[in-house]
Amino acid sequence: MQQIYEVKDLHLSFPNLAKKPVFGAAPRTPVLKGLDFSIAKGEVLGIVGGSGSGKSTLGRALVRLLEPDSGQILFEGIDITHRGEDSLRGLRKRFQMIFQDPMSSLNPRRTVGGIIAGPLRLHGFDQIRERVDFALSQVGLPVAFRHRYPHELSGGQRQRVGIARAIATEPDFILADEIVSGLDVSSQAQVLNLLEKLVVEMGLTLAFVSHDLSVIRRLCSTTLVLHHGEIVEHRPTDQLFRAPRAQYTQDLLDAIPLPEVDASWL
Repeated sequence: MQQIYEVKDLHLSFPNLAKKPVFGAAPRTPVLKGLDFSIAKGEVLGIVGGSGSGKSTLGRALVRLLEPDSGQILFEGIDITHRGEDSLRGLRKRFQMIFQDPMSSLNPRRTVGGIIAGPLRLHGFDQIRERVDFALSQVGLPVAFRHRYPHELSGGQRQRVGIARAIATEPDFILADEIVSGLDVSSQAQVLNLLEKLVVEMGLTLAFVSHDLSVIRRLCSTTLVLHHGEIVEHRPTDQLFRAPRAQYTQDLLDAIPLPEVDASWL
């Protein structure tokens, strides 16, 4: 099976500014520790772990919003690990990101149409208006929404705009970082249904970062479990839920809330 991503011995750390000496550089805190995995073309990968596990850091490294310390990230065979922004520009339209909080990631001073058009103009697409309208239709929003501003939309609608912006450049890969965590249950279900549809219709490869294993189980074909920056499991999702191999995975599964049963119905 063709691999869209290959990650080899990936290490990434952040400076610990709280321990920075008066002179010299701050010590660094390891966040990702020697990760090895691949993502197949067309796969829907869940990246899951508790707070501080490194899951969002890994996602941002995949789309090169963060530069690793060492190791390799190969995107369709191209080493993007340490490429500069100018060198990445031609590739960025092929891997896109949907952010967790659309209110902070959507420019409040720009209309929906302007927000979606931004990446299209950046990457030299033509027929901008038609592409914006098509992206809106793909995410189930009326084309008239192109004239609205983010504050005029509901949370679910704003997240759809974020998805429209990501798919407008017709990418091969999308990273979705905790994109349903701030939505109500109904809006979560609608966004997940939309992602499932887009994966099929556009032939997308998707990595879905979440702390919510119930969402991962619904959406993802494979799941990668991170704990303290290390991979503890990476298997087909149904196998992982049926028989977790790592105690940490079992602890995450045990933390999934079960629905309360009204005894009067028994």
